[in-house]
Amino acid sequence: MAGHTLLDVLQHGRPADPAIAVPGGPRLNYRELREQVAAAADHLAQLGVGRNDRVAVVLPNSAEAIVMFLAAATAGTAAPLNAAYKEDEFRFYLQDTAATVLVVPPGQGEAARRAMPPGVALVEAHMDGRGALVMDSDARRDQSRTAGEPGDDDVALVLHTSGTTSRPKLVPLRHRNLFASSGNIASTYGLSPGDVAFCVMPLFHIHGLMASTMATFLSGGLVVVPPKFDPMTFWPALHDHRASWYSAVPTMHQMLLMRNRGERPPGAEGLRFIRSSSSALSPETMAQLESRFGAPVIEAYGMTEASHQMASNPLPPAPRRPGTVGTGTGVRIGIMTDKGELLPQGSNGEVVIRGPNVTDGYSNNPEANAASFVDGWFRTGDQGTLDAGGYLSLIGRLKEMINRGGEKIAPREIDDVLMQHPAVGEAVAFGAPHPSWGEEVVAAVVLKAPVAERELIAFARERLADYKVPRKLYIVDKIPTTATGKVQRRAVAAAFNPPT
Repeated sequence: MAGHTLLDVLQHGRPADPAIAVPGGPRLNYRELREQVAAAADHLAQLGVGRNDRVAVVLPNSAEAIVMFLAAATAGTAAPLNAAYKEDEFRFYLQDTAATVLVVPPGQGEAARRAMPPGVALVEAHMDGRGALVMDSDARRDQSRTAGEPGDDDVALVLHTSGTTSRPKLVPLRHRNLFASSGNIASTYGLSPGDVAFCVMPLFHIHGLMASTMATFLSGGLVVVPPKFDPMTFWPALHDHRASWYSAVPTMHQMLLMRNRGERPPGAEGLRFIRSSSSALSPETMAQLESRFGAPVIEAYGMTEASHQMASNPLPPAPRRPGTVGTGTGVRIGIMTDKGELLPQGSNGEVVIRGPNVTDGYSNNPEANAASFVDGWFRTGDQGTLDAGGYLSLIGRLKEMINRGGEKIAPREIDDVLMQHPAVGEAVAFGAPHPSWGEEVVAAVVLKAPVAERELIAFARERLADYKVPRKLYIVDKIPTTATGKVQRRAVAAAFNPPT
């Protein structure tokens, strides 16, 4: 019986076919990719990494980021982290993942290095001029060790997902979950060896790892990995590499539209489709994308706990329904009451899912697992409805996370940082509508000593990644509460974000 691991995903590419291309940088075919993943996994094993040991990977989008992700998932468990985190954030995530190795670029990642717990091995990783991965470390190596092959049930990846009133939850995803998700995505879009994916989503995010990268590898296609999303260079790079599709959050799509003057950009003629996920896409934006770029826009629905994709609109000529996220893709979708009862078609309720790509449960968090799983269904925390064709419409989020351009931010994390300032007595963060990002971070603050708004924002910027920093603070005498004295974040948001 064939295995269902990330290493098995790589076996679908023909050895001499291109697997990874970096604009202006290295190119790897599937034989080279498999060889480099195996060598890097052995190197990690020689540093003491064993099955389920976590390897924190702090690398920008690059060939080495993909190789190190796969190597870490082979030797142990990959824990990719956002390079934009501040030192305190790195300290939390490195401790919470119990990372045994930290991988950074040579001479970079200072905040992560300072946050390293004692006993963590530091590795500097980069591609040399020949496109070979180089790993340097002062840690002791046992060169008799090899990584071996992971099993379907081994945990390949851990990522954090933010709650609204508690610390971020750690989501373990097994090889079989990621294999299933790769297959679901490749099947949904009919990916083949002739497809070229243009990966602009960050590789510390489930969207970039699964939709753009692993699904492409499963189909034997090519992943083009620019170092970052840049609207200025997007179309020239996409044109040069003859990309056939790209996947992004609505914010990125809107940035491309803002720079477009109505003409079809060179390279757009080669696109089979454009995919949008991780945040709601308005029907108006979808229509503009299709009109200007001349490719069908496919909206999908995903989340970390489902190894990304849960639903998607189909490719033409099957009917797409703007305003919906499509039908289940290898996943059963239901609508449930807060008491755990499944509702009939057309009813509004909480979206629940079940399928082989869904996590078995959060790490070391029995309370979250008890609240999130019922009779084999996973509660997404989103409110929605299913029509007669099985198309899912999302009505709103039951959770109070701030969704800034697809980045999910826990308001409690912002509260805690603002409360560290000696002049702050109370703080409640929430999302405010934003024309490009969807939502922006703002907060209501009660002071106990005079302080300027700009000083509080600068204080937060020193302790939070830039996308989490409040763009506006409301200095108030009192935070709105319910009749019982409880702070309800949704009520606070409504008080400061009146309907327009």
